[in-house]
Amino acid sequence: MTPSHRHAVRHHGSPEAPPLVLVHGFGCDQGMWHHVVPDLVRDFHVVTLDLAGAGESDPAMWDAERYERLEGYAEDLVALLRELGLREPVLVGHSVSAMIVAHVQVMAPELVGSLVMVGPSPRYVDDGEYVGGFSAEQIEELLAS
Repeated sequence: MTPSHRHAVRHHGSPEAPPLVLVHGFGCDQGMWHHVVPDLVRDFHVVTLDLAGAGESDPAMWDAERYERLEGYAEDLVALLRELGLREPVLVGHSVSAMIVAHVQVMAPELVGSLVMVGPSPRYVDDGEYVGGFSAEQIEELLAS
């Protein structure tokens, strides 16, 4: 099975337009972009996908050990970008996917035109005086869902 099939990739707009890859955050799927895609396709070839464990991604690909690290998701995205052969795509990462696309930029810079990070955080879990947005219990609940 190809990365496109595993991640339920959808293409929107003209393949001749500059590519824009939208990567959702945890607890979401590619449907979260449905309000912005109609406007974006005026100027871009928009690619949406479901990360492992989300939406219509192939459930057989789930591996708890692989996906306990963001690098597992980034490796998937690198494989997908290699398959798609997009020229200098803009990667848009939402929430934790902002960090995933940052990993992709480091792992395979030749596959990335630029990054857009929507709501990024270097750390999402509260710890002492640091407030990242979620308690450890909330993160566990989100991941379990």
